[in-house]
Amino acid sequence: MQEQIKYDYLTNYPIDEVGVEERVARLNSRSIKKESKIQALKLALSMIDLTTLEGKDSPGKVIQLCRKALQPHSELPGLPSVAAVCVYPTMVPVAKKELEASDVKVASVSTAFPAGMVKLSAKLEDTRFAIEQGADEIDMVISRGEFLKGNYNFVFDEIAAVKDACGDVHLKVILETGELGTLENVRKASFLAIHAGADFIKTSTGKISPAATQPVTLVMLEAIRDHYLETGKMIGMKPAGGIRKAKQAIQYLVLVKETLGAAWLTPEWFRFGASSLTNDLLMQIVKQESGIYQCTDYFSND
Repeated sequence: MQEQIKYDYLTNYPIDEVGVEERVARLNSRSIKKESKIQALKLALSMIDLTTLEGKDSPGKVIQLCRKALQPHSELPGLPSVAAVCVYPTMVPVAKKELEASDVKVASVSTAFPAGMVKLSAKLEDTRFAIEQGADEIDMVISRGEFLKGNYNFVFDEIAAVKDACGDVHLKVILETGELGTLENVRKASFLAIHAGADFIKTSTGKISPAATQPVTLVMLEAIRDHYLETGKMIGMKPAGGIRKAKQAIQYLVLVKETLGAAWLTPEWFRFGASSLTNDLLMQIVKQESGIYQCTDYFSND
């Protein structure tokens, strides 16, 4: 288990929601010149976790996704690969085989994703199974019901136990911010996850609405910043769900740069959980480099 959490981080910490919205609006007003825009689009592409998490997932679909992860668009061979492919544990071996000669990571959801409504023993078994199958990263969900009851020890201990089960495998902790209700709760949950051992904190499963929003992401980034200023330890961030347009992705990159600094602008420390974003990024890159917009049918479906 990790060292017990400092409870002063869980005391009421009022957040000025209007101030958060105003800061997001100011940062969104930034204009980016063409060369910087192309760099930002390619950077965002390199930060994507291409994801398929459906009951109808098949080996063929996962193989197709992995091939797109390695080469997002065959007409532009110089593009970066994406950061990771995220699948259910049973599909990890398929993804691992397809990606074994690359730097693309294999991520797996676990802990009874997306609801997490099982006993800790089942969550740990789920996690260990995914790792045994070859997962490089684990995306777990917190017990939102226990958190909202104020049972912070329960949530902390679950995250810490899953982190222990992960060993050297990176752990992303999904807060499911759309169910937490307030920005104050988002900040509390962020600190709780960080102190319990999260390598990344992640907004959402993508299964409920609202998923990722810029105000929520800003609050989580500020929690990461405050933890870094106190401890010197970097924590990663992953907004997931609802990010579909290249313009949005660039706005998120500006949030990261202005809140955490350039050191976080790498796939090691920032990811997008947004498969549908990929084709819009590709469309915008083609437009910037050729001057021609292609329709979405020009690119492969995820």
